[in-house]
Amino acid sequence: MEAISGLLIFLVLCPVVVVILLVGYFIFVYNGLVKLRVLVEEAWSGIDVQLKRRYDLIPNLVETVKGYAKHEKGIFEKVAELRSAAMKAESPEEKGKAEAELTGTLKTLFAVAENYPELKADQNFMKLQDELSNIEDEIQGARRYYNGAVRDFNMKLKVFPTNLIAGMLGFKEKEFFEAAEEEKKNVKVDFSEEGK
Repeated sequence: MEAISGLLIFLVLCPVVVVILLVGYFIFVYNGLVKLRVLVEEAWSGIDVQLKRRYDLIPNLVETVKGYAKHEKGIFEKVAELRSAAMKAESPEEKGKAEAELTGTLKTLFAVAENYPELKADQNFMKLQDELSNIEDEIQGARRYYNGAVRDFNMKLKVFPTNLIAGMLGFKEKEFFEAAEEEKKNVKVDFSEEGK
């Protein structure tokens, strides 16, 4: 009789223990996914802060160059237009494309500045140029941190059995904030007479 009652207790407790372990594992996986998602959101916030600093600096830079290069109106309008578009972009992919265009146009702005020696010597311009360079470095660091957080999150979503739980709970992969194709290409340097 004792053997039968012991067997009954085992048969009743075994499924209860299994259910408790499964619920515990489910909670553990869910909490891990939420923590990684919050890290991704925090990392995106870091990029956003640096981009905001950059957007705030651009009008000052444009105004400084305008003072010396009044006839370069087209480039100033293009910078303003692309700055506005970049500020409105929402997804990492949209933001990446807009930022690539803005960066290219800023390079053109600095190329225009090369034609004005008195502008290049202007203390305000030099300070703005240094600030922009520092912000660009900060953006690169924030981009690396964000992409690392996205990598960890996306890997966690793909690993079995976490992928089953993540799918049930509606967790979706996050987009990387990547450099545009133009930024990945090597810069062509040509000192020949035809290149000038």
